[in-house]
Amino acid sequence: MSRPLDFGMFDWLDAGTDTTAALYEARLRLVEMAERAGFHGYHMAEHHGTRLGMAPSPALFLAALTQRTSRIRFGPMAYLLPLYHPLRLAEELCMLDHLSGGRVEMGVGRGVSPYEQRCFGVDPEEARARFDETLEILRAAMTEDVVNHTGTHYRFEGVPMPIKPLQKPYPPLWYPSFTDSGTTYAAEQGYNYMCIGPPPVVAKLTTLYRKVWAEHRDRPGRLNGHVQTPRIGVMRQVFIADSDAQAMDIAAAAYAHFYRSITELWHRHGDNTYDEFFRWENCLAGETVLVGSPATVREKIRNVVAAGDIDYFVGSFAWGSLTPAQSERSLALFVSEIMPALRDAAA
Repeated sequence: MSRPLDFGMFDWLDAGTDTTAALYEARLRLVEMAERAGFHGYHMAEHHGTRLGMAPSPALFLAALTQRTSRIRFGPMAYLLPLYHPLRLAEELCMLDHLSGGRVEMGVGRGVSPYEQRCFGVDPEEARARFDETLEILRAAMTEDVVNHTGTHYRFEGVPMPIKPLQKPYPPLWYPSFTDSGTTYAAEQGYNYMCIGPPPVVAKLTTLYRKVWAEHRDRPGRLNGHVQTPRIGVMRQVFIADSDAQAMDIAAAAYAHFYRSITELWHRHGDNTYDEFFRWENCLAGETVLVGSPATVREKIRNVVAAGDIDYFVGSFAWGSLTPAQSERSLALFVSEIMPALRDAAA
């Protein structure tokens, strides 16, 4: 089920050191650069109640992106389904698909943070059930003219759905995970899949994905069954400069800013669950953050792509206190010094 290596961009849209308006404009310019370079997709996180996510309404930001790009595909990674009214989300997705000319990629998830779920009055213990029910309704709303549903959390009788997505039957689905159970679920349903973690973890999870996917590939009713060859991706934070020392000096300070953002909501509740997972030294050692010269970063990407037989490498090029100029320079080096070599090696 392998395919040629392709490239994508991931973005938390976390707060930097400039204004929020400047943050949005800088990110839009960065995605324009990615499109010119031939990136396949742009994937943005959804977060609430924290500076980690300064675009808490992904569809609103992506609607702006439809007017600044014409080819790159995009979508949330992922919509936190327990927080949404399913019919309203279906309508917004259909609109976005038409505004973009059919470029939406639809990531879905429950959300990792119970504190974000509670911001919306959602009991974390109900998140799985809400996810399943919302996804069931979402699928019906995008494929049926009238929605009828009786469930635990929602009840709809004869609700007309005149708007449908441009892509049929609906946009491709994605599921991000770094656990065995999440990976198994993604493979059973045929989702496009994105994982994180050190290369040995990536190798284990992608092997599991391929095994389960092969076992279920002919099963009718899979949620992403309309995608014959799902992408198998890995995400890495990336910063590239002319030398290893220069890159490390800049990235270390920028990551300290990012670390505060990604842990702040947890710390506000006295919870240190993910401190070690995101600690700078651990991320460098586990190669989930790739920092250095083009040659150094290229070799580390080659290692993780080979370890997991990855066909989709997704880099996050803007995070923490990196300035727009630093992110753009890092991306330019990636495009000129790394992408061609990786594509040649994969071919």
